[in-house]
Amino acid sequence: MRLVVAGSPAAAVPTLRALAASDHEIVAVLTRPPTPQGRKRVLTPTPVAQVAAELGLPAIEASRVDDAVTARIAALDVDLGVIVAYGALLRRPALDAPRLGWVNLHFSDLPAYRGAAPVQRAVMAGDTTTAATVFQLVEALDAGPVFAAEPFTIDPEATSGEVLSAMAVTGADVVVRVVDALAAGTAVATEQVGEPTSAPKLTLEDGRTDFAAPASVVHARLRGVTPEPGAFAHLGETRVKLLRAHRLAAHDGRPGGTGDSAPDLAPGALRLVDGALLVGTADEPLVLTEVQPAGKKAMDAAAWARGLGPLDGKVLA
Repeated sequence: MRLVVAGSPAAAVPTLRALAASDHEIVAVLTRPPTPQGRKRVLTPTPVAQVAAELGLPAIEASRVDDAVTARIAALDVDLGVIVAYGALLRRPALDAPRLGWVNLHFSDLPAYRGAAPVQRAVMAGDTTTAATVFQLVEALDAGPVFAAEPFTIDPEATSGEVLSAMAVTGADVVVRVVDALAAGTAVATEQVGEPTSAPKLTLEDGRTDFAAPASVVHARLRGVTPEPGAFAHLGETRVKLLRAHRLAAHDGRPGGTGDSAPDLAPGALRLVDGALLVGTADEPLVLTEVQPAGKKAMDAAAWARGLGPLDGKVLA
């Protein structure tokens, strides 16, 4: 089949590569325009645009699918559109441009977590399972009938960025299977069943860490907002990014893997135990393993704490 593949971030790259290696023909790649990146604000193509150039595929760079972009797609005599995190909505004329419409890879077990941040919201909620779902794109947000959903187990220590990277690979295989079935005329889609939930885009405030919550809640939120927008707290006037932490249960209840069990700590209170930095929550401490104080590079959390001097009275809030 003749395909147009739409996507922008790294999560869309495995699908683009998998379809490029399949028996189908990618006649165009739709992606968002270059954006300023890094401290020097260098204008940088999207990861999908970079891979499209590597594969020699023609790219259409557009921040929205307007009449002109729709006409370009329609002129390509496309059989199917495949979309993975393109970053803009498609309206009816664009949806009808390919002969078979569009299929969308979504990183949740629909109808759960419809929206822009399904993986982040699932990790923040402490979910242990999700799915890579391929469905028929319709005008309503993530509401179309489902062709296939591949279950996915969420690693209890993984960040949302790590979960998304792994799901992108799983999802690429699901997409290829669905495209093959559509080409063969054997694909069947079923309507979504259950109460929809939403997964709106995260804000900077979602990264604020409340150590007055239980450890399981704090840990899930920290993982869910990593790498973006990033977890943070304040030590006095200093803003500290919390890059990595783990539950004590991951080390048999011992902060450094040896020594006595962890002490009781007030929410946000810091203590070094067996070479590990503990921070108190509403119930049991978490082990902070990597932090980034404002204006500094990411660093080992215990090394940072040792540089603070005595920790008595020092509280992350």
